[in-house]
Amino acid sequence: MPEGHSVHRITRQFARNFIGHRVSATSPQGRFAEGAARIDGRTMTDAKAVGKQMFLEFDNGEWLRVHLGMYGAWDFAGDITIDPTIASANGRMGQTNQRGTVLDSAGENSLHSIGAPRRTRLRMAEQERLGEQYTDFPPEPIGQVRVRLLTDTAVADLRGPTACEVLDPNQVDAVIAKLGPDPMLDHSDEAAARFVASVRKKPTPIGLLLMDQSVVSGIGNVYRAELLFRASLNPHAPGKGVSEETARELWDDWARLLRIGVETGQMMTMDGLDGDAYVAAMASRADRHWVYKREGLPCRVCGTHILLEEMGGRKLYWCPSCQA
Repeated sequence: MPEGHSVHRITRQFARNFIGHRVSATSPQGRFAEGAARIDGRTMTDAKAVGKQMFLEFDNGEWLRVHLGMYGAWDFAGDITIDPTIASANGRMGQTNQRGTVLDSAGENSLHSIGAPRRTRLRMAEQERLGEQYTDFPPEPIGQVRVRLLTDTAVADLRGPTACEVLDPNQVDAVIAKLGPDPMLDHSDEAAARFVASVRKKPTPIGLLLMDQSVVSGIGNVYRAELLFRASLNPHAPGKGVSEETARELWDDWARLLRIGVETGQMMTMDGLDGDAYVAAMASRADRHWVYKREGLPCRVCGTHILLEEMGGRKLYWCPSCQA
């Protein structure tokens, strides 16, 4: 499931290429025809993410709310300016060893430009990559496209979301009110205090609280495991037993890792890497995490084998020594 950094990056793509443009909205598969009709022909005025949910505003005051869930993804095509971290790795996000202006293989910093010899779709979900090539614009929808958003120069196709609905402003406010703080939107002391209070009043294990979107927005399975290891916290420790200082450090670390994820496109959770080690880590998950997907391997700090168990219906990775 895409974690918070991915959803923030997707909304940035909409901000770059759709806000201020009149949008044709359709539902190629037919399941969202009624909702698409409500925003068809309107101009997009805002795009924002709160944790794992995204909201696109139109000039009639209505919002398209999308939660990608486990299988959702957006495909972008057309005159889409790509993030340098995509271009530098030919679609494999985060490889930042190139310096200066980053161009795609056609010599342009976009997926479609006048005179470019090829056009390529950009897939944005949990992972980001360049996908199928196309000739004519707009390209034909591929697969079960729930909603297509089309301007004169860009198109975005949504497939497989857990939620896709059109809401009025009051309904959007009600959805957001149920979500925990998101440090990309609010890194204030008040937001931190809200997180700390939510954690410390509950007997629920901290490993479950970090995945609770009403406690904090955007953390998924990868960031949960890595944040707990970085804090030397046993995932089974009750929230009310976590000190105020440690809870605040968790919040600050989440803000830092989320910012790195938004900037690079990768869930980079190891510190102190430079040169070849940093390039390797950005290119390979096996080199950029402390415990995630490392079950049975020695801990990078103490050598104890990393454990794998299930918590909250998701796989949990942790070191029984460092996080005793």
